[in-house]
Amino acid sequence: VQLQASGGGLVQPGGSLRLSCAASGRTVGSVDMGWFRQAPGNEREFVAGIRRGRGSTYNAGLVKGRFTISRDNAKNTLYLQMNSLTPEDTAVYYCAATTANLITSSMRTIGAYDYWGQGTLVTVSS
Repeated sequence: VQLQASGGGLVQPGGSLRLSCAASGRTVGSVDMGWFRQAPGNEREFVAGIRRGRGSTYNAGLVKGRFTISRDNAKNTLYLQMNSLTPEDTAVYYCAATTANLITSSMRTIGAYDYWGQGTLVTVSS
């Protein structure tokens, strides 16, 4: 599975941004996928995940109610809609996928994912 993340950029606090992750090699509906982020000096952390098939979604507590993960099977693309952004959301955002059928708790685990995009930088600043 090859993943190509895009859509990052500079946005003001309170603004919105939508990240995209174009997939090839497998359809986005056939793999478990997730978004992670890594801020300078911090470890990479889980942001949101979406299960294969019916597409159950899971969000980290810090982004719940602000970020929404989704996918478009026809475009074979994963999305992360980010609203009400704060400077604390500044980070490099990575999309990830795995062909393994994860249990729910593993959706948040970096090591559970086999394939990673290159990352896209989101900077929230006035």
